[in-house]
Amino acid sequence: MLGTVVNSVSILIGSLLGYFLKNSFSEDIKSTVMQGLSLTVMLIGISMSIKTNNLLVVTLSIVTGAIIGESLKIEEGLNKIGGRIEKKFSKTEGEFTKAFVTASLVYCVGAMAIMGSIESGLSGNHSILFVKSILDGVSSIVFTSSLGIGVAFSSLPVFIYQGAITLSARFIKAYLTQEIIREMTATGGLLIFGIGINMLSGKSRVKVGNFLPAIFTAIFITYLFMKYNFY
Repeated sequence: MLGTVVNSVSILIGSLLGYFLKNSFSEDIKSTVMQGLSLTVMLIGISMSIKTNNLLVVTLSIVTGAIIGESLKIEEGLNKIGGRIEKKFSKTEGEFTKAFVTASLVYCVGAMAIMGSIESGLSGNHSILFVKSILDGVSSIVFTSSLGIGVAFSSLPVFIYQGAITLSARFIKAYLTQEIIREMTATGGLLIFGIGINMLSGKSRVKVGNFLPAIFTAIFITYLFMKYNFY
């Protein structure tokens, strides 16, 4: 769990630095930086998505994930969690939930979060998560200076998500082949791209939270495609 703990703490420290530094920049600078960060997030999403070896897998994963996500109202649930935390810890209304949800999705989606946690749980090698900690820590400074202190609270879902993978690593590694991880990453990349769109527009035009099950339906769809030689 060391890698996950370090990752969560790095986000928290970076967020606190970003919070105290935010008044050092004018609103114009913050706005421009936010636009640049939005474009960067979209680029990250694209770079992840193009790793797919089968667009049909990603398409079916997104469709089935959307159906499940909409049925479970995941986006609404995430917003409620963010709203509750906001009422207890923040005096600023509105932006807190957006910061919490956006940062949580960015930090939890991706191959480094999955593979780093598995490696950490199986061999005690935390190198992948340590690298991710540096990246997340630096980006959390920028996120917080632009979005607000809600980013700091994303360290909690990161801890729970990566910690759960780490603890169950021995049981799930056999099922997460390179092909499955590739398609999970590609599907997650589309969600990251959606986050970038929301950040750039300033509105939740894409209900990214409701697409989260797509990352997991990608596991079963890729498995079926490989089993029946469609991959």
